Amino acid sequence: MSRIKAFFLDVDGTLTDGKIYYSQSGEELKSFNIKDGLILSKMRKLGYEIVVITGRESSIVERRMKELGITEIYQSVSDKKQFFIDYLKENEISADEICFVGDDLNDISVMKLCGRSACPEDACEEVRMIADFVSHKNGGDGAVREIIEHLLKQDDSWHRLLSLFE
Repeated sequence: MSRIKAFFLDVDGTLTDGKIYYSQSGEELKSFNIKDGLILSKMRKLGYEIVVITGRESSIVERRMKELGITEIYQSVSDKKQFFIDYLKENEISADEICFVGDDLNDISVMKLCGRSACPEDACEEVRMIADFVSHKNGGDGAVREIIEHLLKQDDSWHRLLSLFE
């Protein structure tokens, strides 16, 4: 297996708890885990690409990802598999260099193409069955952090991330 060079992340149910909240005035609200954010903000310094891909459109997602320094944000993606195939061709990257983190049925086709796949503990059963790694945490509760830590430790890159905090 090639070394992972990029993480593709679904949003709702992975980086969030999958719930959509609306204020009295109709404003959409989402909750992101600060521990996921901390590790994601450092991944580019280690040379990893972070790509966010979601079927929904939300200014909240764009705002949070920009706070973390993530610029590859793709929203309203109805066909994640085709998007993924096109992305690989355009960016000359191999599918086996990608880890995809998803949680629901619309993520399965991409997860099957990647070198590694992972999901939160509360992902649907079909996703958990095909994932290479299932977090012990639910989506939005630090699952992405745990997944990245797990993969970095396997790749012997965890010490490189820790050195960013010295």
